[in-house]
Amino acid sequence: MAPLQPFLDPGREQHALRWESPVGPILLLSDGRALTGLYIGAEHRNAPATAAGTPTDELLERARAELARYFAGEDVVFSIPLAPRGTAFQRDVWRALLTIPRGETRSYHDVAEAIGRPRAVRAVGQANARNPISIFVPCHRVIGRDGSLTGYGGGLDVKRWLLDHEARLCAAAASS
Repeated sequence: MAPLQPFLDPGREQHALRWESPVGPILLLSDGRALTGLYIGAEHRNAPATAAGTPTDELLERARAELARYFAGEDVVFSIPLAPRGTAFQRDVWRALLTIPRGETRSYHDVAEAIGRPRAVRAVGQANARNPISIFVPCHRVIGRDGSLTGYGGGLDVKRWLLDHEARLCAAAASS
């Protein structure tokens, strides 16, 4: 998985690509150097307004191709550069999400401990909810401490689908 890139100039031109995926419509955003957003379904309303009517770019085509292989059940390693915009704390949380292996989950408490802030469970939940690059930064892999599915910007049905899909991928890889 590609590491998070440094903050990029928010004034840079935005590129957008809309794509119909197995989990519904996806809006991908880039600044030409890195992926800056992935919004699923109703999440589109949370996308930056500057994305409307912007052209696509080669990086977005690569991101779509990687996602298509992921959705097709291939064991793809995402390699697109990622540059989510957020606070230092949010970026720490998002980096921790990148370490959760496909087919596994962690609780918000686990993520808080992983970043050295065990009392920041609610703040971890808020950072998780503000992740602008879902799937690539796998916030869907974070669940309640009791194992329950909790909020997901794309909807709990999408979260369940992604977790089930990854479980199938891991099971298929283990049996081959």
